[in-house]
Amino acid sequence: MGKLQSKFRKRSELYRTSQGEKADNTFDSQVVQYEPAHQGSISTVTNLSPDLCVSGGSDQAVVVYDWKQGRMCQSFQGHNREVTKVVCYPGSTWIFSASRDKTVLMWDLNQGDEPIQEFCGHELVVNGLAISPDGRKLCTGSRDNWMCLWDIESAKCEQRHNISRNLVTHVCWVPGSSSVVQTSEDKTIRVWDSRAWQVTNTFPAKQYIQTHCDVSPNGNYLVSSSNGFGGQGCEATLWDLRQPGCKVVEYRGHLQTTACCVFLPTPPGGPAQVATSSHDSSIKIWDQNTAVCLGTLSLDGAGPLVSLAPSDSTNLLCASFSNGLNHIQVGQGLNQAQGSGAGSGGAGGLDIKVVARF
Repeated sequence: MGKLQSKFRKRSELYRTSQGEKADNTFDSQVVQYEPAHQGSISTVTNLSPDLCVSGGSDQAVVVYDWKQGRMCQSFQGHNREVTKVVCYPGSTWIFSASRDKTVLMWDLNQGDEPIQEFCGHELVVNGLAISPDGRKLCTGSRDNWMCLWDIESAKCEQRHNISRNLVTHVCWVPGSSSVVQTSEDKTIRVWDSRAWQVTNTFPAKQYIQTHCDVSPNGNYLVSSSNGFGGQGCEATLWDLRQPGCKVVEYRGHLQTTACCVFLPTPPGGPAQVATSSHDSSIKIWDQNTAVCLGTLSLDGAGPLVSLAPSDSTNLLCASFSNGLNHIQVGQGLNQAQGSGAGSGGAGGLDIKVVARF
């Protein structure tokens, strides 16, 4: 591992030296350019530790990257189609990756470059992936209408349930709970009991496909996002899980499909916040409870922004189709800049900017 990291570090430093400053008087000149994590579009990003992120995309690789130091740590090769989702088990070195090749692979950063477990059984692309709070079970969901529950140690599928037209887009495990939440192309949100592997609640159908969901750390709230176009649909919705189907607020402002929605760590003395990213190449940060947009970052030329991974209350990673992974910093204060790489403001005056790209 040491030789591998040294090799990647040298390549990263060379890349940074030659590519870091593109042109004077542009915002990109203020963005540090590290060695790209992937070749091609990136579909998913998540956190493995405070320093390390994991990502996957069209190049079929699962990449572990030290985003604080700007160096690649590991590139896992095992899938033969695009990687659609990656998740990690908190406090461990376990990584799970789902793919259009219909499989899920399990990796361990401390156990070489081969998968240590393989979960096979879906008939179409796997889009949903979540680990139980105790680290023993894995939930997967696919466009084949199947929701599956696996034993991680044995890779055995213990429960399967097929619901017609339930083309799964995303899966979340509710923290400290036996409940699993999933979004679907049939425009509905379903809550599952992982013990009986039955749907316990189905939220009222939205007007558009539900693309993504996230659960608040206290398990009380769910945020989901919708596809759409021309500003129709394109919203994210906050739900109260204690009153299933109870819509709290909607976050409206994106012009194209809202692809990702996440709860942000609450800043000291600040309001609870939600972040969304969209096919319109923008990220928006919202006051969770009032739905006021606190700031917008437009990444011109980045293409669809499809995945967000907050590290803390001031650092956020964003996966893009055309512009790699972006390290975004969020701070208080008036925005002094306009354009690509600078926050465009909004009520509350958050300063949102890209500081590094890889």
